[in-house]
Amino acid sequence: MSKEKLWTKDFLIVSTINFFLTLVFYLLVVIIGVFAVEEYGATPSQSGLVVGLFIVGALIGRLFTGRSIDSMGRRRTLFIGVIAFILATTLYFVDIGLPFLYINRLLHGLAYGIASTATGTIVAQVIPVSRKGEGIGYYSMSATLATAIGPFVGLYLSQHTGMNVIFSICLALGILSLITAFAVKLPSLPAEEETAEKKGFHISHFVEPRAIPIAIITLVAALCYSSVLSYINFYAIELNLVSVASFFFLVYSIAVLVSRPFTGRLMDARGANYVMYPAFLLFMIGMLLLGTTHNGFIFLFAGVLIGLGFGNIQSCTQAIAVKLTPPHRMGLATSTFFIFLDGGLGFGPYLLGLIVPITGYSMLYTILGLVVIVAAGLYFLLHGKKGKVVTAQSFAHE
Repeated sequence: MSKEKLWTKDFLIVSTINFFLTLVFYLLVVIIGVFAVEEYGATPSQSGLVVGLFIVGALIGRLFTGRSIDSMGRRRTLFIGVIAFILATTLYFVDIGLPFLYINRLLHGLAYGIASTATGTIVAQVIPVSRKGEGIGYYSMSATLATAIGPFVGLYLSQHTGMNVIFSICLALGILSLITAFAVKLPSLPAEEETAEKKGFHISHFVEPRAIPIAIITLVAALCYSSVLSYINFYAIELNLVSVASFFFLVYSIAVLVSRPFTGRLMDARGANYVMYPAFLLFMIGMLLLGTTHNGFIFLFAGVLIGLGFGNIQSCTQAIAVKLTPPHRMGLATSTFFIFLDGGLGFGPYLLGLIVPITGYSMLYTILGLVVIVAAGLYFLLHGKKGKVVTAQSFAHE
């Protein structure tokens, strides 16, 4: 029996748009904190806020987009998000102080949240049910590529050119996303599904209850990973490993790219537990190594383990959230997943920035390595112990 087609035109187009948008996010995330310190004299906590406000904005964008995306239209929502993304990017050229940078980071994140919720919802619609885990794994690789290229390019450009050039590149990528979006064509969902669950006020209009347990796991894991996104550059400066740090996200992403095709198929065939528990173990070891090394090789090896760990936790939990949900609520399931992901990535830098002066970066990463164990325990309690086999058959929608 032949497999249902996965690599359709719309799947490739939406993945490309997601790549461009995420590339801008990761290009800026590793340098914007240092920029705030050097340009405005920001403290570590303030620089973490500059990083995190983008993701907080994305969280807000997802919260309301998940509710309205089906009534507004998924393609239309994508255009609204991308256009807002372009407008927010142009505001980086306005230099009137740290408070304005705070506001712009929030607005930029808001636009990203709208656009990326649209791409995540659209791609969940076009992936065949029997290949959900594999398809979302491949789609997530578009973001994984961005996590490799973005930080690498961002750190390289920050050492060789000014921020206006970097902002110009980000603006060009936003415009390219808009041009690409015109090629997206989607069939409508069945009419009876689109009109369901519209009356009254319910919390289920804003989040998908079935996705919340697995999203909580994502929140804790993302909180740990936010320390890598926000402070790896500062930590590398402290260790005198700046030249090595630019390759950290490259090896991280290579690890994810190599592993994800296998982990996606394994999840569809055997269930999520076969991917999640090894991923938690690798994530924990990677964080502990990162917190205890002064060696460039071990520094990069930690990036490989974190990629194998968190990179696969992220795609696996997203697939679980979508598979637990009926087709007409995929938008809410996707936004719920990303709300919790963004909560961890967005608030994490600010909260962790408050304790960095007490612990230092090395001890911070060591402590967070232990927190990963907590995330694994939560996964067992909230999902893993139920013995659900997360396959296409078990999650086929009635």
